[in-house]
Amino acid sequence: MTNRRVFVIILNWNRKEDTVECLKSIRKLQITNYKLQILVVDNGSTDGSVDAFRKIKDVVLIENKKNLGFAEGNNVGIKHAIKNGADYVLVLNNDTILDKDMLVQLIKAAEKYRDGGVFCPKIYFAKGFEFHKGKYKKSDPGKVIWAAGGQIDWDNVYGTNRGVDEVDHGQYERVEKIDFASGACVLYRVDALKRAGLFNDSYFMYIEDLELSTRMAKKGWKTYYIPKAVLWHKVAQSSAIGSSLNDYFITRNRMLFGMKYAPLRARFALLREALKFLLYGRNWQRIGVIDYITGNLWKGSWK
Repeated sequence: MTNRRVFVIILNWNRKEDTVECLKSIRKLQITNYKLQILVVDNGSTDGSVDAFRKIKDVVLIENKKNLGFAEGNNVGIKHAIKNGADYVLVLNNDTILDKDMLVQLIKAAEKYRDGGVFCPKIYFAKGFEFHKGKYKKSDPGKVIWAAGGQIDWDNVYGTNRGVDEVDHGQYERVEKIDFASGACVLYRVDALKRAGLFNDSYFMYIEDLELSTRMAKKGWKTYYIPKAVLWHKVAQSSAIGSSLNDYFITRNRMLFGMKYAPLRARFALLREALKFLLYGRNWQRIGVIDYITGNLWKGSWK
């Protein structure tokens, strides 16, 4: 594990306060036998983010002139990391707070499990960001699980977070092979990225992390859940189920993903669901289906 080069990539879009707080937690990371480079990719922010980041030392800043979405925005950073000799790339949401040992644990696992191309930590809700705040005891916040790795429900073509909303009582303490790792925090082996490719930018946002883990698996790379690696996620509430943003990208990208990777029976179910959306769905569900059919991908009709 000596002198491995690790690039942390944080994508920012008009959330400079979150990004600055995330950077503070990164600076507290234990660094053992690896070299760390922090890379902030700004996705065309208009809130003064770029000016703020320019003042921060030891951070490489890449400025995208417009919002390229999660997939392509992160790909800009990943390409920079690979070009500059990265062994591992950590893709990290800017609304996360890291445990000081998180990265050491992920890299330790990556060095042990050489068949792994993708490694994910245990992700808790940050205190106050739980979906169901009223159901927990006062001692529970900070220990409520958002994701202990991801599973794919192939019958319904959905990715689900294992353990979501559960209080952690040690029920997810084993290293396990999982279906996919959430893009909120995921460590990629660069050798695996070189073989399987980067995020599919046709997705723009949503399901691109699930698709990459699936594509990795097709190339023989496993995805591992590493429970000793821990962080907290200020889970976004604005794009919840039923929002226009969610309706559009989830509807379109489930079609895009499922029609390529899902079993035949699930593909027929997707087509039936698409017909229902066309006839009776909400406006952005209907537009999502139409854009899939016409190949209007990346940002598509979303403005």
